[in-house]
Formats: sequence, structure tokens, C-alpha cells
Amino acid sequence: MSWGARGSLGVILVALSAIALACRSSDAPAVRVTIPPGATMRVAADSLNKAGVIGSTRLFLLYAKLRRSDRGIKAGTYVLRKGAGWGSVLAALRSGRGVVNVVTIPEGFTLAQIEPLLASKLSVPPESIRAAVSDTALLHRLDAPTATIEGYLFPDTYFFPPGTPARAAIQTMVRRFEQRWRPEWGPRLDTLALSRHDLLTLASIVEREAKKPEERPVIAAVYWNRLRKGMLLQADPTVQYALPEYQKRLLNKHLAVKSKYNTYKYRGLPPGPIASPGVASLRATLYPATVPYLYFVAHPDGHHEFRTKLEEHNAAVRVARRAWDAARKQQKLDSLKAASARRSGD
Repeated sequence: MSWGARGSLGVILVALSAIALACRSSDAPAVRVTIPPGATMRVAADSLNKAGVIGSTRLFLLYAKLRRSDRGIKAGTYVLRKGAGWGSVLAALRSGRGVVNVVTIPEGFTLAQIEPLLASKLSVPPESIRAAVSDTALLHRLDAPTATIEGYLFPDTYFFPPGTPARAAIQTMVRRFEQRWRPEWGPRLDTLALSRHDLLTLASIVEREAKKPEERPVIAAVYWNRLRKGMLLQADPTVQYALPEYQKRLLNKHLAVKSKYNTYKYRGLPPGPIASPGVASLRATLYPATVPYLYFVAHPDGHHEFRTKLEEHNAAVRVARRAWDAARKQQKLDSLKAASARRSGD
């Protein structure tokens, strides 16, 4: 390369650097950008452009090439600021700086599901998660009368930097719950004569039972109606929680499990939440539908049939059982067909 060519490239690089600095914003919001494994710099630049981290894919690619930094980028999910300096973006992509561990906790997850997920994502021992969720100071702060903070880990997507310890992650999830708590919910609890812990408990049952969002307030109303009448809740999710292993189908022997969480045996609410409820289930429990129903039964498609009288409910149960039997039979047939297709392909 001649000195003239080198000089031209130097001028171009200086010009691009000036553009990159001009686009830089120190107070811009951070955004999440995912770079898939094996991605080229062009793919990465397209993602950065769409997220607003850079303003021009073409100029950024040219800048990276002139800096001889257009290869060797690391895959992962990054948290970067919009309009960040191009030099810092390139350095992050090549070093992996800014990569975060993405942890998504779905609504209705239990501690038994959250613990191994967190341990895996954070690369920490499961025992450290169990210790963090049993921390007595945290339990005292939340005024939770249970052995763990089941129900208080808010279901959401979290971004944890590498090296985040278990205790810090758990504290972040609890803070998210406190942040999502609405100011108007406190007075509503007073109106209902309900503690926050009991609200979480009932909302967690609603969360585990409801499959269709529009049914949450109706399911909550059924449980409220039964509580007010002094009836057993007879909530299947509480039995599942009490059992040592999940059962696809609850039998009569399961309904007899000895546990305070078994609402087929003990009146009132169980000792604490059985899962992490989301905002929709919390709101549905605080503001249930105005309906007279005392019973419901689930169908294979996820919807529930609601009834007021026991004899009507028993009839609805018989219909639901036929629907479940047909669904299981169809599932078995589909499995056999799939297995036959695989054998034919071999």
C-alpha cells in the first residue's frame, strides 16, 4: 500500500471516528441486543442498527473493517446504550463485555422450577439459591410467615451480569415485585380484610389454575365465594404443590395427601403462595368478577365451565371427563401415527 493510500484510509478512519463520536450519547437508554452464535459482523451491525445502538450499518461496517475489528465477535445478549461510541461497541463485541445472563421467570413458576433455572443461568450452586430464598432477614422484611419467599420472586425477564451471586439475583427479583406493587392495592387489601401474604397466596392459586386470561377474575371470584361461605377451596394446584412429584392426573389418593397445603382437607387458605403470580392474577384476586359461581371444572382446551349448584357442577364434570378421555385417546393416536411415520422414514 502506498503512503498516499494509507493517508486516505487514515482520513476516512478519522472521519468515521468523528461521526461515531458525534452520534454518541451518554444519557441514552440501554437496550438489549442479541448476537447469535456464528454471526458475522454484518448480522451484528444490523441488530445494533435496529436497536438504535448505531445509526448506520454501512458506515459502522466500514469503521470496523478499517479498525481491523470486523472479526472475532462474541455471541451473547448484550446491554448497550443507544447511540454508544462505535469504538466501545466494537470493544464490547470482541471482548464479550456487556454480555448478560438472561433469565425469564414465567408467571406461575414455583421455587422448585426457579431454583434450578437460576442456578444454571448464573452458574452458581443450587444450594446458594436455596439459602437465598430462605434468608430470615428477607422473610422478615417481607413479613412472610413461611420458610421461603415462595411467591415473592416476581415473574419477569431479568438481565444479570456474569458473576452475579445468588443472593443479589434473589434481591433483584424481590425488588421487582415491590416495584410492580400498585399504591392503590394497599387500601384495597384493607377493604377485603386481607394481608399481602394472603393475597399472594390466593393469587398464586388463581395463576396456576387459569389457562385463559379472561377467566382469571371469574376463577378468583369462585375461590372468594367459597372462602366467604366457609367451604373448602378444593383447589387442585394446592394438591399438586403438596405432592413430592407432579401428577398429570390427580386421583383420589392424591387428594388425601397430608399437608396444610391440601385445600381438600383444610379450610381456608394454605400457609403461603404455591407459585409466583403475575400482575394479572394479583389484580384479578383483588378485583374478582361479580358472579355467584361456587364450582368450576377444566376442559382440555384450557377453558373452565362454571356452576352455582353442586348437581349442575357434577353434570359439568361428567361432560368434562368425556372431553378429557377423548383428548387423551386422540393424543395416543397422534403419538402412534408419529412413531409410525418415523419408522417409515427410517
